[in-house]
Amino acid sequence: MGLMTFSTSYDWSRVQQYRDAAAQFGDVLDFSVGSPVDEVPQSVRLALSAAANDGNAHGYPATIGTEALREAVRQWFLTVRGVDLSGIGASVVPTVGSKEAVALMAALLHCGEGDVVVQPRVSYPTYEIGTQISGATVVKVDDVADVDSWVNVPGVRAIWVNSPSNPTGRVLTSEQLRGIVRAARSIGAVVLSDECYARMDWRGSADSESSPKTTPCILDDDVCGGNAESVLCLYSLSKQSNMAGYRTALIAGDERLVSAMTRYRKQIGLIIPGPVQAAMTAALGDGESVLDQIGRYRARLHSLTKALNAYGYDARMPEGGLYVWVRALGDDCWDDMHNLAALGIVPSPGEFYGDRHFLRFSVTASDESIAAAAERLSA
Repeated sequence: MGLMTFSTSYDWSRVQQYRDAAAQFGDVLDFSVGSPVDEVPQSVRLALSAAANDGNAHGYPATIGTEALREAVRQWFLTVRGVDLSGIGASVVPTVGSKEAVALMAALLHCGEGDVVVQPRVSYPTYEIGTQISGATVVKVDDVADVDSWVNVPGVRAIWVNSPSNPTGRVLTSEQLRGIVRAARSIGAVVLSDECYARMDWRGSADSESSPKTTPCILDDDVCGGNAESVLCLYSLSKQSNMAGYRTALIAGDERLVSAMTRYRKQIGLIIPGPVQAAMTAALGDGESVLDQIGRYRARLHSLTKALNAYGYDARMPEGGLYVWVRALGDDCWDDMHNLAALGIVPSPGEFYGDRHFLRFSVTASDESIAAAAERLSA
């Protein structure tokens, strides 16, 4: 079976007319795609340069990553997430960014006709696209933590979890994640937990800003019962270290599933370049630069939320992640896209994520852009 056809409203060309209209204002303040604009940490750039002529650069790099990278991943999970991967029978494999990992996940799990993959109704569009190209059926539920909404659906093979959520910013508790894992195992399904924004947990007081916590991990002992069986966690360095262009992400979890996926990845060339593996290793060990970036995102979210409220939106600080998710003021998101373009501002239409009555504003924009948007929205 080849890749099956897919259909989606997730098409950024549909936003171009609003960028063009915003350009009439002058500077376009673009909060749509969510592409990082801040500098790549110096530690990462130095590591990339130093590895430019290593054996792992002029020779073929290992699909599973260098031992240095694998150890960096293990240490990162232990020190940042409180998860001992070896202790729960988990393995890891680096991926060429998180998008290919998400898009190919259902196919690499051998989902196909007659199989069902469950996902949140409002969510990252690539979950649905990946299920479609595998030939499996998408089932959307309002809340995956409400296991009764999917546990008795015939043919469920996998359940997508996203915490913090893109786009809503919702964070699931350990208890909710534990319930999802328990229910999935009861029907022989796999839990796919997209935790790309785990370092960006905005719950708590200002006292926590100097040492921010992370959101609950699907591989935590308290969640998975000390066993990674049927559980996979995805993480990306694109936002925490501004490495979207480096294409650095990973899958960690059930050793049996990761090993099977790795065999396919090796044969089809889904391999992170050698020098980039060195850069990824450095990024995982550079906690200081990540804390600096988290601080920038927190400040931008506060500023943008305040400005959106001044304009008339019911905007609130998200529980986690990088997006402000607000209900449109007009009949739907496209009305608001038109009105905001007249101010030179371009968010994402909520239709892309499953609800045309909302808008998503990303704070992967410069401080200057955030400040300019605040001024225009508050005028």
